Amino acid sequence: MNFASLPSVDVAAVPSDGFVLDVREDNEWAAGHVEGALHIPMSDFVARFGELTEAADDGRRVHVMCRVGGRSAQVTQYLVQQGIDAVNIDGGMLAWDGAGRPMVTDSGDPAFVL
Repeated sequence: MNFASLPSVDVAAVPSDGFVLDVREDNEWAAGHVEGALHIPMSDFVARFGELTEAADDGRRVHVMCRVGGRSAQVTQYLVQQGIDAVNIDGGMLAWDGAGRPMVTDSGDPAFVL
């Protein structure tokens, strides 16, 4: 796979109301995530692809997130091949956290990157 041509953005370029797709596993999501993000683990992605197409049917850009950017790059490449406007978030959740962007948990506990 050639990720050099993959569309990607810095965490600072993700709009506060941007559509974020988080492809990390359940335990990573539970530790902390972007508020309002759609969570579909990469391991379930093909089976749950319809959830994404339904959520993104307004044509808005999909910002794909994982922990550091490897899994999200693979999912971004797949989405681009399906004709979806998708970009990989460089550095993933580690960069998001490092940039001081807000994170939440479903439990109300302090958020962190697992």
